[in-house]
Amino acid sequence: MINEHSLILDLTIVLVGTALGGFLAHRLHQPVILGYLVSGFAIGPFGFKLLANVTDIKSLAEIGVAFLLFALGVEFSLAELKRVKEIAIKGSLLQLGLTIALVTIVTSITGWAAGITQGIFLGAVLSLSSTAIVLKTLTERGEINTVHGQIMLAILITQDLALGVMLAILPALQQPENIAVALGFALIKIVLFVIVAIIFSCWIVPYILSNIAATESNELFLLVVIALCLGVALTTAYLGLSIAMGAFVAGLMISEIDYADQALAKILPLRDTFASLFFSSIGMLIDPAILINNFGLILGLVALVMLGKAAIILGIVLKFGYSLKNAIIVSFGINQIGEFSFVLALVGLKLELISQQTYSLLLGTTAITLLLTPLSLQVAPLIADNLHRNPLLAKLLQRFSAPKTISMPEIMTGHVVVAGYGRVGQVIVKILQTEGYPVLVIENSEASVQRLRMHQIPYIFGDADSELVLEKAHLATAKALAIALPDPASTRLLLKNALAIAPNLDVIARSHSNKEIDLLTQMGAKEVVQPEFEAALELGNHLLKTLGAAESYIQTVIKTIRKDRYLSVRPEQE
Repeated sequence: MINEHSLILDLTIVLVGTALGGFLAHRLHQPVILGYLVSGFAIGPFGFKLLANVTDIKSLAEIGVAFLLFALGVEFSLAELKRVKEIAIKGSLLQLGLTIALVTIVTSITGWAAGITQGIFLGAVLSLSSTAIVLKTLTERGEINTVHGQIMLAILITQDLALGVMLAILPALQQPENIAVALGFALIKIVLFVIVAIIFSCWIVPYILSNIAATESNELFLLVVIALCLGVALTTAYLGLSIAMGAFVAGLMISEIDYADQALAKILPLRDTFASLFFSSIGMLIDPAILINNFGLILGLVALVMLGKAAIILGIVLKFGYSLKNAIIVSFGINQIGEFSFVLALVGLKLELISQQTYSLLLGTTAITLLLTPLSLQVAPLIADNLHRNPLLAKLLQRFSAPKTISMPEIMTGHVVVAGYGRVGQVIVKILQTEGYPVLVIENSEASVQRLRMHQIPYIFGDADSELVLEKAHLATAKALAIALPDPASTRLLLKNALAIAPNLDVIARSHSNKEIDLLTQMGAKEVVQPEFEAALELGNHLLKTLGAAESYIQTVIKTIRKDRYLSVRPEQE
């Protein structure tokens, strides 16, 4: 009887372990992913050995990766990606090429690789980063739509595409003369898959989903969405591409149709559940015996990989004209070894491109870099902010923070500066222009700047928190500054730099959390708006009218709530 229910028992143990690990991590103010990774180690084959069949759990964990990338595909905005399209293609290829070249040279010189062929293979393994962990961390931090978030995801998605090519040419490394043929076949498979995917997304998938939606059956709709996600993912796996890439493409197939939001809403609970299994399965790979016996070597490899990749990525991001702050966050965010490197390493072991000892060292090194990723992303903004405060680096920062494009009068006065031209920023600009007030927008999205050009709105293309950009915005003669940025760290830095230039400037800022309301107020913002509370106030306004309250009384209530910075309506525990 126990054997019959072994999978259910194992699944229950993993879910309980990840829930407990995530809860403890949250209470310790750490990313919940760390809790998932540590819990996986604790219950896995190198911990307390609580699982009967780790292989089955790892198979279920792959579903988590598929759902993660499927959800990303559904939410993916091709328009937003245009602002990082150059670094997505050219930058990613440059990063892969430089990483492989650097690893080949270092491993050949030090003797870690038995020849150039093995060095190239190791370079390919180390060049990939973790889409799943970076995506999960960015989602938790609310940074998917920031510039650094878009750059990271663009590079990671290109890496996932490159995985298919790598898998195709791996056997040819044993016979280098066949690499060109293998590469050609890999590219043909990718092109054919893309063509078929476009056909399905334009005609077949919308037709199927519209008919399923017409049944008004939530269960049936969910089943079809899951089948679509896993079906396309398995198709790419059989083609030698990655499961993640297939799931992402499946998400893209429905991202532009009417049922995208409904599909996303249905898949999110499954995504979060199975993703926790994936992160826990990564923790199960950590073998303390290998770590202890090769502690010095693995520590050196972790440092070499994370610092080496960070240096390469930092240079590439700077080369493409992004600010030093964005470059630092991106370089610290994707400097780990990816989960799909396990796939490459296993294939390399079967092809005898690496030994069992090298394979074990790669597993240990990869697991540690994945474990460090949430912490690395957490400290990256702090490092960037500290660099901004260092006077010795002021000139260097100005060089990399210079506004790329300016389209505004040489002299502006009495204007309102709006930082950020997303959904909130666009509404602010529309209101001000309708009332006839001069506006200047600071934006670092190429897609948004194109809209600004089209509507002939004055703008500066650059990072709004950059001192050099703010110097061009004529803050000393401005009436006010409205901060509508999606990144909390950029909001705080912008507020600080703006008031340093114009101490009496009237600044209104958007808060991203309850705690930020008081912080931004203390920093000097005249008004701090919390979108969720403002929505609640409007709902309350309507309800009080429905219940017969006088208009003057309602306005007094709302004004009082705003005056005390929502303190009377904030949750008791934040």
